[in-house]
Amino acid sequence: MSVNRCVYLLSRSHIRYRVCASTAAVANNTTLHPTRRTFEKLSSRHSSSNSSSRPLDTSLFVPLTLKSDAGGDGTVGEELTQPLDKSKPPRLFHQAFVSFRRYVLEMNSLNADFHIILSDICCGAGHIDDIFPYFMRHAKEIFPMLDCMDDLRKISDLRVPANWYPEARAIQRKIVFHAGPTNSGKTYHAIQRFLAAKSGVYCGPLKLLAHEIYEKSNDAGVPCDLVTGEERISVDPEGRLSGHIASTIEMCNVTTPCEYREHDRLNQYAIPEFMLSADSNLKQSNENAQLKSTKKYEIEVHNYKRLTPFSVSNHAVESLDNLKPGDCIVCFSKNDIYSISRQIEVRGLECAVIYGSLPPGTKLAQAKKFNDPDDPCKILVATDAIGMGLNLSIRRIIFNSLVKPNVNEKGEKELDTISTSQALQISGRAGRFSSVFKEGEVTTMQRDDLPVLKEILGKPVDPIETAGLHPTAEQIEMFAYHLPQATLSNLVDIFVSLAQVDGVYFVCNIDDFKFLADMIQHIPLNLRTRYVFCTAPINKKQAFVCTSFLKFARQFSRDEPLTFNWVCRHVNWPLVPPKNIKDLVHLEAVHDVLDLYLWLSYRFMDMFPDANLIRDIQKELDGIIQVGVHNITRLIRATEDQPTPAENTASTGLAVLDTPPLKRGRGTKNQRKDPRMTDSSLSSRLVRDGLLTKELLQQLQREWVREQSQHGDDSNSANKGKRKKK
Repeated sequence: MSVNRCVYLLSRSHIRYRVCASTAAVANNTTLHPTRRTFEKLSSRHSSSNSSSRPLDTSLFVPLTLKSDAGGDGTVGEELTQPLDKSKPPRLFHQAFVSFRRYVLEMNSLNADFHIILSDICCGAGHIDDIFPYFMRHAKEIFPMLDCMDDLRKISDLRVPANWYPEARAIQRKIVFHAGPTNSGKTYHAIQRFLAAKSGVYCGPLKLLAHEIYEKSNDAGVPCDLVTGEERISVDPEGRLSGHIASTIEMCNVTTPCEYREHDRLNQYAIPEFMLSADSNLKQSNENAQLKSTKKYEIEVHNYKRLTPFSVSNHAVESLDNLKPGDCIVCFSKNDIYSISRQIEVRGLECAVIYGSLPPGTKLAQAKKFNDPDDPCKILVATDAIGMGLNLSIRRIIFNSLVKPNVNEKGEKELDTISTSQALQISGRAGRFSSVFKEGEVTTMQRDDLPVLKEILGKPVDPIETAGLHPTAEQIEMFAYHLPQATLSNLVDIFVSLAQVDGVYFVCNIDDFKFLADMIQHIPLNLRTRYVFCTAPINKKQAFVCTSFLKFARQFSRDEPLTFNWVCRHVNWPLVPPKNIKDLVHLEAVHDVLDLYLWLSYRFMDMFPDANLIRDIQKELDGIIQVGVHNITRLIRATEDQPTPAENTASTGLAVLDTPPLKRGRGTKNQRKDPRMTDSSLSSRLVRDGLLTKELLQQLQREWVREQSQHGDDSNSANKGKRKKK
């Protein structure tokens, strides 16, 4: 028997004793535990010896630390038997004990049979073990999962996910893995095979990529439909499916047979040929996973090298005065993008701007503007959104910073140095094979960051050794059958805690899912509908998007369709071009809300009936946002000229937008503090722009402090003189 079991039994006896001894019916001291009688005698002896003294303060007794008295036995006991299990007692048992004790002590009346049992024990006519059945019954009432734990474990068993698709596993399949860095031609070769096949499906991680393949296929004379979460386009006038489909990854139909798929997931589809295009660091893990799970796969690997070279410069840019045509400044916050765009305009240059929350049409328009050799715009200011889905003619990548804000498990914002994989993905955009620049260059804005960048790029890329799994709607519904009173968020938590996975898999982060589940928990929806709503791709940092999500769910629960007019009233359509950054941020949020409507319209067509009308105004809104981004420096100037209260600074876009408080991460070696992310004062900007050195700034600060102290002394002397005259 383990120590854990011994502690369990001891606690059980102690619990029963405390429950009995704590009831009002305890009248006979002969039924008390011997240890308790010893302590009571000690207290009574103290009080009888001095009746006028205060009651004994037992908190003054400090327990001594005991050492093992095993002597020279060593581990003989362990050798004769087995090592003891010294894990802590189950938490559920402790919670059940606390609840049971409160139930016994606070209930005005107990069941007759339970009352009689307690009375018998208190009178010495029963045994404390007689309480145990009542304790267990109470525990199962407050923790219903105790009766179905085995079933829950079976449902959450994720150890062989390949068996979820038996039809796909029943056939012999070929997997072609195109492995290589950015700009190596791996995707090009995969797409050529896609176009040559009689039928095929392309699955990409971004809408931009799906749109790109959709256009390339149709331009090449291969009819291809588009399927994304928010959009369906059929090239056939009568709506018949084409042989080729370009879709986002989550929208791929797992039941449609085809000859070929170009994809980034495995083990899902009943197809003869499956092509995976990814970085080479994914190759080994996928090979191992496939060979481990089945022998019906034929795996073919094609390795590629970068088509054009790129090098790390030996000099940092240091000043925006040193920018050249084809430069791309990479920032990791909107605030830096706004600031740098404004500074570039002051120097008489024009720049394009790309960041993640911009609509796809606006991103493409800005990319086209930057790529156009006849356009005066020769500088690009962007976030790491340029890393995927955009073809850009970049000569030099300039990292404005090497730290990127991330949100940890507690919802706190941390600044982490970018990984080797991220640095390579972004750096690889310089000197693309199809661009006018045949060689790429990468550097930093700050001199101190350059050796750090070289160190990052010199490290090997960490291999991707595991893949994520997410509980399906069917699995959560089976959990709900056994736990009908549990909330969706609680069901998911229990699922994750019980889930069993193989070594090459892990359970995905479900924080965003739980965030939405908690938000709409009070709204009456059936479980399947609630699950679908919680998988909606929304930006939870945008307050307007979250509010709209809540209103959508509430309107849905009333069984009232969300019509075009209802949505227009909600977003105050029609909208006008933005006058400042705050207006631009709001328009981006409205675009996300319309995206949410379109996404839900393909899941609940009857309740979201006006998808075509919503798509029309979304395209119009995209054009309005494009106008705003084209004039972004004017918007920044207008925002700077507006006197805004300090508490509203976050909504203007000139401070961190809708983000949790900034905090240094713990336990990450690559974390570095970046003052530009937190300090936008005039002094820091002057230093950053090279108009003021740090030494001069420190000297000015010392002089200012000295003058303030002298001024304070003079004021104090004057005040003292006035008081004396009085």
